[in-house]
Amino acid sequence: MPDIKHFDPDTVLDQVVNLFWQRGTDTTGIADVVQATGLSRSSLYASFGGKAQLQAAALGRYLELRSRPVFEALAADIRGVPAIAAFFERLVAARCTGEHARWGCLVTNTHATASGGLPEIREILDRHHDALRAAMRTALETARADGQLRAGLDVEAAAEALTLQAYAVNLRSRAGAEAAVLLAGVRAVLDGFTTTEER
Repeated sequence: MPDIKHFDPDTVLDQVVNLFWQRGTDTTGIADVVQATGLSRSSLYASFGGKAQLQAAALGRYLELRSRPVFEALAADIRGVPAIAAFFERLVAARCTGEHARWGCLVTNTHATASGGLPEIREILDRHHDALRAAMRTALETARADGQLRAGLDVEAAAEALTLQAYAVNLRSRAGAEAAVLLAGVRAVLDGFTTTEER
């Protein structure tokens, strides 16, 4: 007789996302997942596989539901540099206040863990990085077309720098950095990219 699931896998995965996001994946064991979800180990393994597969599923869900919509909104924003500044303002606000304050970013947090080297995890980390960098590049290209960027700026390198800046905001906010300090760092980076008129 086939095994019939008596739970919603997406709901369980959302619980796992929050657990890994808040506590960290390296310090969260399967016993913690069992306690948080109320499922047995056998049900977890049957539905998601081992911990690495569960972590990959949680990361993928985080990327699709939380990260990708934000990246797509940035890429679609036609304001150029103000769009990038607004992206960072929202990011800092989300990291320093509200329900998930001081949790950082699940993807960024995973970069700093041993599991980040696993192939199934690394693929998702790279997908996240590429999607964020592409959104930054699109916003910078819009800014360049509008004359907002200084002459000779390497847009590809600038997009990578802004992507790394987002990771830095995520990590430093988790460590307790103040919002004003994080925003000042972002402004300093953007000032280096823009013309005098845009500052």
